[in-house]
Amino acid sequence: DTMDGPVVKAARVALEKGEVTPVLKWVKKEHEEEVRQAFSRTVAVRTRSPEARQLADIYFFEMVVRVHRQGEGAPYTGLKPAGTELGPAVVATGKALESGSVDTLVKLLTNEVAAGTRALCRRLEEIRRR
Repeated sequence: DTMDGPVVKAARVALEKGEVTPVLKWVKKEHEEEVRQAFSRTVAVRTRSPEARQLADIYFFEMVVRVHRQGEGAPYTGLKPAGTELGPAVVATGKALESGSVDTLVKLLTNEVAAGTRALCRRLEEIRRR
């Protein structure tokens, strides 16, 4: 997840609007209360100074991404800088979610799995021939 990814974008919108709702779609229902509490703390702190605002915002972004990743069963590995290239599969997944069509993603994944399988089989055949 990056600073310009969809979860952080939703968190920014939530902070701008002063309403947590835009970010809740990225977390499971059982984590919503945790996100609501973090949002309330963030909103309270960010008015104190520009430095407090920056620190509070980063706290909220990291917290929401961590909870989002937890809901996916994936580890939280920190926020990457904006513009970080995440690879074609991640980009295609984002486009599939936005468009509602998974065809391009399925084709990409199918081609990658096929190429990987062929390469592995070639390697195993080389080892077997020795």
